[in-house]
Amino acid sequence: MMSVTEVIGYTAATLTTVSFLPQAILTIRTRDTSSLSLSMYSIFTLGVLCWLIYGLYISDKAIIAANAITFILAGIILIYKIYNVLAKKN
Repeated sequence: MMSVTEVIGYTAATLTTVSFLPQAILTIRTRDTSSLSLSMYSIFTLGVLCWLIYGLYISDKAIIAANAITFILAGIILIYKIYNVLAKKN
């Protein structure tokens, strides 16, 4: 049985990851990154990677799962943003 702390951790991880999904799905489908800041998205993606590494270091499954999913999606969006900036699409 999970402790209260684990339930809170999994709930937080689920809510923050799920809240990110609609925007991530829309951006991946349309590849429109014109409204996204390259510097903000770069820092955000790096921050998520740091959370993932931290989760791996302390072996926290909730942190690992949430940040692995978010890192993959944020990384895809960041690649689209960089491509669009280099291609001068936005």
